[in-house]
Amino acid sequence: MAEFSATVYQNEFLPDGGTDVHAIVTVACSGAGAAGQSGAGDAGEIIIVDTSGSMGADGVRAAAYAAQTALDQILDGVWFAVISGNDRAELAFPPSAEPVMVRMDPYTRQAAKDAVARFYADGGTAMGTWLRLASRVFATVPTLTQKHAILLTDGENQHESPEVLTETIEAVTGQFQCDCRGVGVAWQVEEVRRIATALLGTVDIIPAPDQLAAEFQRLIQQAMSKGVAAADLRVWAPQGAQVLFVRQVAPTVEDLTGRRTELNALTGSYPTGSWGDESRDYHVAVRLAAKGIGQEQLAARVQLAVGEQVLAQGLVKALWSADEALTTRISPEVAHYTGQTELANAIQEGLAAKAVGDTATATTKLGRAVQLAAQTGNEEATSRLRKVVDIEDQDTGTVRLKRSVEKVDEMALDTASTKTTRVKK
Repeated sequence: MAEFSATVYQNEFLPDGGTDVHAIVTVACSGAGAAGQSGAGDAGEIIIVDTSGSMGADGVRAAAYAAQTALDQILDGVWFAVISGNDRAELAFPPSAEPVMVRMDPYTRQAAKDAVARFYADGGTAMGTWLRLASRVFATVPTLTQKHAILLTDGENQHESPEVLTETIEAVTGQFQCDCRGVGVAWQVEEVRRIATALLGTVDIIPAPDQLAAEFQRLIQQAMSKGVAAADLRVWAPQGAQVLFVRQVAPTVEDLTGRRTELNALTGSYPTGSWGDESRDYHVAVRLAAKGIGQEQLAARVQLAVGEQVLAQGLVKALWSADEALTTRISPEVAHYTGQTELANAIQEGLAAKAVGDTATATTKLGRAVQLAAQTGNEEATSRLRKVVDIEDQDTGTVRLKRSVEKVDEMALDTASTKTTRVKK
């Protein structure tokens, strides 16, 4: 049985008239086990491969090899399927006119690898059709409690409207998790990020086709190590309080605020997806009615629940004080992750401004990103930013946009913008 723990980091002291309480809650899981082996239900895995014409023969060959490598990592007994996608979606394995999944065993593994070897490049790109088919395929196995997919594309979603893709994303949200990868530089980060974010997955760039197999192997190994199919973060706040936001802030920034479902008048539930042996940090902000000096109040109760069972709990407190030495103290964890969240926004807004030729805004935003990366010790972000801007003074955020920037470096900075560093204890 997996074990969870919750640790709260905050400054609980508020000044006279203070209302807003911020806390970082670290949730850790150990003993998660392997996917589909917890006895709580079955695990399902779908590999979705772009086989559009733009992939070309070499691209599809590399993608097929990556899919075969991924198939080798799926544990025996796990339900699986493979989808090939262009301007339509096709169930490549198992061979069936209707959506269906099969359990992994030596025979189905080899048969799936043989089917993948027959992939060829043809047609356009309509990712919504791929997602809809994946949803239907997962639905054919009622016992699935853990549903994960990986989606690979190399181009823009040109063969269906943005509105159709949006409708599809909304329709399949909550039905399965999906990690998305783009190969090369012809795909749109924001477009693919929308899919990954909605489906509690990650987005990243694979610069060259020969790097596909290693990334597919890593993604499936990670998925197979997540023995907790699904868990929710529950946040209780007292009568009259307002939960301002709930964000995952490590290992990546993901705003969960809009995903709240009401459990009761005072408690909301936020999906966190599947868990392996890992820890994640959450930033919870609550606005209370101000109380008098010396009074104290429970500001929030943050719980990690699997099904109806609460497995960990952390308490967020508020205590009103007249001591400025206490009330002006800033929690290092809260300060760190506030900066990391702003860093992600600054990078994305700066790159968006650069793309439309707004050099003034791009310089300001990316300069701020350089400053924040230095302040929060995010050396990876600093390294990626150096490929897009010349840094004159990182402490003040003084930068100049590089005249010539490789597209792959811009996209790598964009996809990595939400990756955060942990607070150094």
